[in-house]
Amino acid sequence: MALTLIGNYVSPYVRKVLVCMELKGLRYEIDPIAPFVGNDDFERMSPLRRIPVLIEDGRVFNDSSVICQYLEDSRPQPPLYPADPVDRARARWLEEYADTALADALIWRLFYQKAIRRHVFGETADEAVVQDTLERHIPRALDYLESQLPAEGLLFGDLSIADIAIACMFRTAAFVRFTIDAARWPRSAGFVESVLALEPFRKLARLEDAMLRQPLAGQRAVLAAVGAPLTTETFGTATPRHGLPRM
Repeated sequence: MALTLIGNYVSPYVRKVLVCMELKGLRYEIDPIAPFVGNDDFERMSPLRRIPVLIEDGRVFNDSSVICQYLEDSRPQPPLYPADPVDRARARWLEEYADTALADALIWRLFYQKAIRRHVFGETADEAVVQDTLERHIPRALDYLESQLPAEGLLFGDLSIADIAIACMFRTAAFVRFTIDAARWPRSAGFVESVLALEPFRKLARLEDAMLRQPLAGQRAVLAAVGAPLTTETFGTATPRHGLPRM
């Protein structure tokens, strides 16, 4: 039976799960809603109103890290976590760093202000928050990341959950025209560019680009036209709710 994933293609957390499923060759259907428009049934499945949500045989799995670990445990080939215990622990830490520190700066401070507030809620970005993010929060996050990345290649030789999680955050930040200053953070810039050039990311990018600047209400139709594996039903509504559900 195909897996069902609930969550929008633009979300870095949804993208992380999708890349894992693509690499493992898994069939899936997707209900590409943003968490801001999830209905009451969605909230019953995801009480924090966060995406992604994975459904398999009636079982519901929440949180991108939990979902990716479940996919790894239930479909271990190809492995996306290093075999060495030390490397495995480090990969999980860097995944967590991406999902928290990088996400706080790139997604919740920058992308939320410049994209979500404008296109979902019809509000104006808080430019003071944006400027503070660009001057303090993003550089601090990138300084640490630069110290952890290799001079070339992937973190552990083969593609891992850490590589995927890090690149996913910068892909979403690119939607609001953020790019890494390669002169200041050369390892980070080269690393992200090389990971995003891999086939699973390029395949998803075609779908992301197709619906990127479409209103939420029109995204399913656009995605259907370009061949996205959509569910027949949706948990989305027409009216967005305020708040900061994790994407």
